[in-house]
Amino acid sequence: MTRIACQGILFDLDGVLVDSTPAVARVWAAWAREHGLDPEETVRRAHGRPSIATIRELLPEADAEEEDAKVEHAEMEDMDGMVALPGAVELLSVLPEDRWGVVTSGTRTLATKRLHHAGLPVPKHFVTASDIRLGKPDPEPYLLGVENLEFAAADCVVVEDAPAGVRSGRAAGARVIAVRTTAKDEELKKAGANWIVDDLCAVSAVVHEDGLELTLNGGQELAPEIGAAERTDAQPDAVGEPQG
Repeated sequence: MTRIACQGILFDLDGVLVDSTPAVARVWAAWAREHGLDPEETVRRAHGRPSIATIRELLPEADAEEEDAKVEHAEMEDMDGMVALPGAVELLSVLPEDRWGVVTSGTRTLATKRLHHAGLPVPKHFVTASDIRLGKPDPEPYLLGVENLEFAAADCVVVEDAPAGVRSGRAAGARVIAVRTTAKDEELKKAGANWIVDDLCAVSAVVHEDGLELTLNGGQELAPEIGAAERTDAQPDAVGEPQG
């Protein structure tokens, strides 16, 4: 069991709060086949990043804005299987609205629809692709997230599932809990995750007058906590033994 004191918590959306992975895979695989690209590799690159960044990387000669609009339209239409991931409803229900937010690589319109479809609240503090210039793994999304919460980055915890998001949170100066819903442990460790758990069922919260106390339960393997002031290159030293 590990306890983490913090002031605020920022969640990625897809793969952390909402199970959008099947829909994302369907949309990007279809887009890849349309353009003669490898579907599996395309889906891997697309996860956790703004769609337009993936398009520009894979099709540098294409009209990125036009292709991005096509991808978003397809994602807006595909809500099949969009549900809250385990532990999400329970954890959000105990957090005061001023102490949590969502930082996602999707647009505000798409993210809001996915939250509604999954039965989750739309946060007061919401950073989407519509609000930023540089997407994950750049620190800008989470820097804006902690600015919205009005807490220091070192006093905030980020919850992510994708290496790009882990790197973004660490580079912003926050501590990062990674969930095993999308990437392999080695990828999450290499990106700099401080702790790794299966999903949000392993995370509980107690609200105090002066902040939050998070508890990681369930005998999960935990990476050592690395102070934000000590390190922002997102490279962990080691992984501790499973804690009971």
